[in-house]
Amino acid sequence: MPFRALFLRLALLLALLAPAVAPAQVEASLVALKSSFPADSAKITVGLRLDHEPKWHTYWVEPGTGLPTTIKWELPAGWTAGPIRWPAPLRVFDTSGNLAGNGYEGVTYLPIELTPPANLAPDTPVTFRAKVEWLMCKDICKPGSAEVALTLTPTAPGAMTTANVTDSPDGEALLATLEALPTPLPADWQATVIRTAPKTVRLSFLTASAPPGEPWYFDARAAIDYEKPQPRSTDAGRTVIELTIPDYADPAPVRLTGVVTFAKAGPAYDLDLPITDAPGAATSSSRFGVTPATSESATAVTSLLGTLVFAFIGGLILNLMPCVFPVLGIKILGFVNQAGSDRRKVTLHGLTFAAGVLASFWALAGVLAILRAGGDQLGWGFQLQSPAFVFILAAVMLVFALSMSGVFEFGLRATAVGSGLQNKEGLTGSFFTGVLATVVATPCSAPFLAPALGAALALPVVESFAVFTAIAVGLALPYLLLSLFPQAVKALPRPGAWMETFKQAMAFPLYATVGYLVWVLAGQLGNNDTALLAVLLGLTLIAFATWLYGRYATFGATPTRTRIGILGGITLLALGTWLGWPRPAAPTDIVWQPWSAEAVAAAVADNKPIYVDFTARWCFTCQTNKKVVFSSAEVLQTFRDKEVVTLRADWTDEDPKITAELARWNRSAVPFNLIYLPGRPTPQILPELLTPGIVLDALNSTPAP
Repeated sequence: MPFRALFLRLALLLALLAPAVAPAQVEASLVALKSSFPADSAKITVGLRLDHEPKWHTYWVEPGTGLPTTIKWELPAGWTAGPIRWPAPLRVFDTSGNLAGNGYEGVTYLPIELTPPANLAPDTPVTFRAKVEWLMCKDICKPGSAEVALTLTPTAPGAMTTANVTDSPDGEALLATLEALPTPLPADWQATVIRTAPKTVRLSFLTASAPPGEPWYFDARAAIDYEKPQPRSTDAGRTVIELTIPDYADPAPVRLTGVVTFAKAGPAYDLDLPITDAPGAATSSSRFGVTPATSESATAVTSLLGTLVFAFIGGLILNLMPCVFPVLGIKILGFVNQAGSDRRKVTLHGLTFAAGVLASFWALAGVLAILRAGGDQLGWGFQLQSPAFVFILAAVMLVFALSMSGVFEFGLRATAVGSGLQNKEGLTGSFFTGVLATVVATPCSAPFLAPALGAALALPVVESFAVFTAIAVGLALPYLLLSLFPQAVKALPRPGAWMETFKQAMAFPLYATVGYLVWVLAGQLGNNDTALLAVLLGLTLIAFATWLYGRYATFGATPTRTRIGILGGITLLALGTWLGWPRPAAPTDIVWQPWSAEAVAAAVADNKPIYVDFTARWCFTCQTNKKVVFSSAEVLQTFRDKEVVTLRADWTDEDPKITAELARWNRSAVPFNLIYLPGRPTPQILPELLTPGIVLDALNSTPAP
C-alpha cells in the first residue's frame, strides 16, 4: 500500500485539525437507454449515474488512493447483474494540483449489464433496486451512499432498432459512454512490455500511423505506480512509455493489465500483455524482491525516523500531565530509599521501571496490531464510513475533552487500584510502577497518544511497534535519568497551577476533533436535519452525564453522592447514546421539491394531492413534526399510493417569496403545513403540532357535497 494511501487513512481517522469546507455531495441514480426493452432481450444495459459537485471526484476500479464505487443489487426473481463496466478513468487532482488518484469527475455513467429470466412476460413493469457506496474526495474525503431504483417495462418480443435506441438525455449519455468504453487494441498495432530494470517496465506500440494523442497507462492491478511520471519517447517508429513498479506491489509482475488512453477525449484501449525481460535487465534477486537501495526507500527511512522523533517527543510531553509529573520526584526518591545508598541498585530500579513502561506500551501495540490484522479484511482505516462509529468516536473524544477541561478526572481511581502493586518492595514494585505510570498517563494524554494509535492502525506492524517503543522511551527517560543522577530531582520545576493550565489548553484540539466528526456525520445523514439535531442533543446529554459523574462521584465522596454520580451518569449516558445514535432513514420514494406558486399551480392542474411544508432548520417544532410524521410507514405508504406531490418551502435563510406566502395566510412563523386535495378550491391548514393521524385524516378526507 502506498504511503500516500496510509497517510489518507490516518488523516481520516484522526482529522484533528481538518479545514472547514462546505460538505461535498455526489448524487447517484439509475438510468437506462430506454424506459422499455424487448421481453426476449438476452441482456439489457443500465447505468449508474454519478453527478459530482465541482472539484469533487469518485474513484475507478483501481483508485491509486481511495476506494472504488460499489453497487449491491436487489433484483426481481430470475434477474442477474454483471460487474460495472468501467469507463476509462482520469487522473484526478485536489485543489492544490496534487495527484489524488484515478477516478471520475462531473457527470459520469457506469454501465452494468442485467440478464433477464427466460420467458419474461411483456407489459409487466420490473423494478431494479440497489445500494450504492462510494468515496468522494476534494481536499478531504468522506464516504457516500444512496438507495437507487429504476423501473422498466418489457415490451413484446422483437429487435430494438438502432434508430430509436434511446428516449432520454440520460439514455443518450449512457449510449455515448458505452461507445467510448475501452476496446481491444487495433489489429494492426504491435504492443510489447519489457522489463528494463528491477523497478521499470517499458510499454511500446508500433503503429502504421501516429497514435491519436499522448498516451497514459492506468494499471488495473496496482502493479504500476500511479503517482510516478510516465516519460514518453519514440524509438524506431515505436511509441514508448516508461512505467515504474511501486515498492508496495509485486516486485516482478508477469503481466500488465489495465487501460491506456490517448488524450482526454481520445480512444481508450484494454491491455493484458505478458512482461518479458530485456537481456541483463532482471536478475534473480530482483525477482525475489531484493533490489538496490533507491531514493524512494531512503525517503521512507527518513519519514520513519521523523515519525519516531515526534513519538519520542510526545512521550516526553506525557510527563507534563498533572497526573504524571508530580510523581516524578516521589518515585525516584522511592527508588533511592529502597536501594539505600547503592548507586547500582538505584540504577537497576530505574531500568526495571523503564521495562514496565515498555512492556505496557508493547502490550498496547500488540492489541492494536491484532485489531489491525482483522481490520485489513474489514477495510480498516475507513471506519468513518459507519455513522455509528463516527458517533461513538465523537462521544469518546467529547468525554476525554471534558476530562481535560476539569469536569472530572481520569486516573485517580486507576492510581488507587494500582497502589498495591506499586507499593511492593523491590524490583517488582518498580516494574509495576512503570506499568501504572503508563495506565495513568494514557487517559489524560489523548492529544499525544491519538496519532500513535492512528499510526498503529495504518503502518506495518514492525514500524507500529517502533512508534510505541519511541513513546515509551520518551515517557520513561526522565525516570531513568533521575535514577542515574538522583540529585537532579532538585532541579525539577515545582508542580503548580501551570500544569492544570497546560492540561486544559490541550482539551481544545479534542473539541476541534468532535466538531469535525459531527461535520462528517452531518454529511452521512444527508439532508436529515432531524437526525442531526438528535445527534447534537445526544452528545449534550453525554456531556451532562460526564458533568454529573464528575460533580458527585469525586474521589473521597460519600457513598450516597458516589451512587448519585454513577447511577445518574450511567442513566444519562444511556439516554444520550439512545437519542443520538444514527439510525438509517426508512426507505421512501418521497422526493421533496422546492416550493413555488408555479409548482403548486402545476400540481393542481394535474389534479394531484399536494403537501406543502413551510419549515426552517432553526425551527425545533418543524424538525419534530417531520420526525414524528414521516417515520410512520402508513404515512409513507399513503403518500406513495396517492402520488402526493411534496413541496418544501425552506425558510432557513430569508426568502421574500416564502415570507409573502406566509403573510397571505396571516402567518409570520413556521411550522405551517397545507394539504391541497383534488376537487377542493382551498387547501386545508394543518395545526402546528402534527401526528401521523392528523396528516392521514386530512389526506383521506373527502370534499363536502
